[in-house]
Amino acid sequence: MLLSSRENIGILFAILSFFLFASTDVAQKYATVYHSIFQIMLFRYLFLLIVALFESKRKKNSQVWKTNNLKIQLLRSLTSIGESAFFVTSFKYLSLADVHSVAALAPIIVVALSIIFLKEYVDNKIWFAVFFGFIGVIIILRPGFDVFNIKSLLPLGAAFFFGLYQVLTKKVSETDSDETSLFFTSLFGIITMLVLASIYWVELIVLSYFLLPLIGIMMALAHYCLIIALARAPANKIQPFHFTLIFWAIVYGFVFYKDIPDIPTIIGATIIVVSGIYIINQQKKIPSN
Repeated sequence: MLLSSRENIGILFAILSFFLFASTDVAQKYATVYHSIFQIMLFRYLFLLIVALFESKRKKNSQVWKTNNLKIQLLRSLTSIGESAFFVTSFKYLSLADVHSVAALAPIIVVALSIIFLKEYVDNKIWFAVFFGFIGVIIILRPGFDVFNIKSLLPLGAAFFFGLYQVLTKKVSETDSDETSLFFTSLFGIITMLVLASIYWVELIVLSYFLLPLIGIMMALAHYCLIIALARAPANKIQPFHFTLIFWAIVYGFVFYKDIPDIPTIIGATIIVVSGIYIINQQKKIPSN
């Protein structure tokens, strides 16, 4: 059956969102040469706060700061900081394609964590797909071989924290609005990054005044496009397009850094994508409680 025009618009905004996320990553990888990761993350959270306030005004939510579950909101914020720190740091040492190939494991991690935190049922087929996805990661990382580097575990840490962040987001969405969640994530992130950035401050250069705001603006636009997408199309129809990040990472890596992913990376990424899409398609068949 053809998707409705509303869902088509949602999917287009999702594709635009993931393109913007990938574009931001190019700028972040370059920014890690001249700045500390905390300076970069500070600008990410500053502009994310603008998105939260804009959404609260658009939805006429004058009490965006009011939450019914402060503990989970703070825990979400911590996982967001962990995911961002691992993700941005990984760009300093790894290619864009390698980072996104391993980070694509996040939807698979969500399944495993949903069992623990949300008590969701997972059948044997999905468990097999989870196992299959982890095989893809092992192929990319190649532990035990000379090519393996401990820094290769950075995107795996990012994938874990991002998966946990999504599970906590799903849990807190039962009581809080999206803009409230965005508000707490950005506010807590700004406070934390102000402290850490001041400790690990790197002298700004002329380029900094253009590059850091650009990262913040693109990240904010990416998040807002994703909000628009999720408002118009079901999450299970949008999630598969998350894997387009790998495609853009390969393109950007080649254009800007002359990086060409090797055969094991391509094979591993393909396995992870197939596993992720299979899990997403299986989950939408499970009736919600």
